[in-house]
Amino acid sequence: LLSIVQMPRGIPVATFAIGEAGAANAGLCAAAILARGDRKLAQKLEAFRRRQTRAVLDAQLPPLK
Repeated sequence: LLSIVQMPRGIPVATFAIGEAGAANAGLCAAAILARGDRKLAQKLEAFRRRQTRAVLDAQLPPLK
């Protein structure tokens, strides 16, 4: 972990968690990079992010005990 988080300037590293969440985030990172040159992909990614934001804003938290 230390070797990843302390890379020198000029050596970008995209680091993600292990498992399903990390795989999803890695895919989203790759899509964001590719979307810079693909307008249709950029629109799909933006729509996904809007849906994700809406789902979080609409979520109901359980009451405090």
